[in-house]
Amino acid sequence: MEILENRLIEIEERYRQLEKKLSDHEFIKDVKEYQQLLREHSRLKRIVELYAELKKINKEIENNRLLLKEDDSEIRELAEQEIEELIKEKERIKRELESHFIEKDPRDEKNIILEIRAGAGGEEAALFVSDLFRMYSKYAEKRSWKVEIMSAHPTGLGGFKEIIALIEGKGAYSRLKYESGVHRVQRIPVTESQGRIHTSTVTVAILPEAEEVEVGIDPKDLRIDVFRASGPGGQSVNTTDSAVRVTHLPTGISVVCQDEKSQHKNRAKAMKILRSRLLDMRRREQEEQISEERRKQVGTGDRSERIRTYNFPQGRVTDHRIGLTLHKLEDVLDGDLDEIIDALALTNKRSVMGGENS
Repeated sequence: MEILENRLIEIEERYRQLEKKLSDHEFIKDVKEYQQLLREHSRLKRIVELYAELKKINKEIENNRLLLKEDDSEIRELAEQEIEELIKEKERIKRELESHFIEKDPRDEKNIILEIRAGAGGEEAALFVSDLFRMYSKYAEKRSWKVEIMSAHPTGLGGFKEIIALIEGKGAYSRLKYESGVHRVQRIPVTESQGRIHTSTVTVAILPEAEEVEVGIDPKDLRIDVFRASGPGGQSVNTTDSAVRVTHLPTGISVVCQDEKSQHKNRAKAMKILRSRLLDMRRREQEEQISEERRKQVGTGDRSERIRTYNFPQGRVTDHRIGLTLHKLEDVLDGDLDEIIDALALTNKRSVMGGENS
């Protein structure tokens, strides 16, 4: 709420400045600038009205809480009922306010391809891949989304060098698109006998699922290799050549799927991942053509940037992009991600104040 409050104070001040300018008869002579500021004033008006309602409700809640100290039980009961109603109205206003800050992305309703890979840290990084996959799976479960593992490369101690999954559900991309980047973990590994804290990294990529019509792939641009699936340590886990590697020759992008016993199913999964990677690559190429300011925004999916730290000794999670620290590591790893995601969405989406003034 603090982030929203600060933004609303800024908008209210901007709105007052606009009203003053628009009432200046000398200023009205500049028709082009006058019309520009008139449009901005119109955009901000509803937000300022909602903010006024919010402040009024907060004051009424405060007054009713004072009544809870009264000796008269009937007055206390009425105050409790009033507070309950006011809180519901406050939440409604807050949701409407937040909606004004969100710029709709046409990909927001898409399913996603989630890719998690071990970075620096060896086996400890691989174990944290497993932890993060569980975290996202728990979050998906809370939102009634479906999770399907597309490809996985497990290690001997229960971790994963890489795991790729399809998450299907309304708004999956809109909620998880901020997760792309480098996730850092600080803890004592199970393999550490001296009790020393190690730092390891894991990369997360969130790709909107690509439909066939969005990415045209010429069959002549593909090389399909089949081989026997293998498990941890390279041991064979299949007696038939069911594993599939699909390579897109023009880009060099290669996808391996071996989890299914059917070569046909593995190929279908590999093609689904390949399409999403190609769509993501195309999007990145387009983003290279836009402004530096746009590329700095959270949500561009820059995987080279450390975005979050999970510190086990202190039980905290810190998102470095917005300086948010929560001392509830276990809850977050159990899928309680909404507080972080909401803060990212509110902070890093384009403000309705407009590009020239935001």
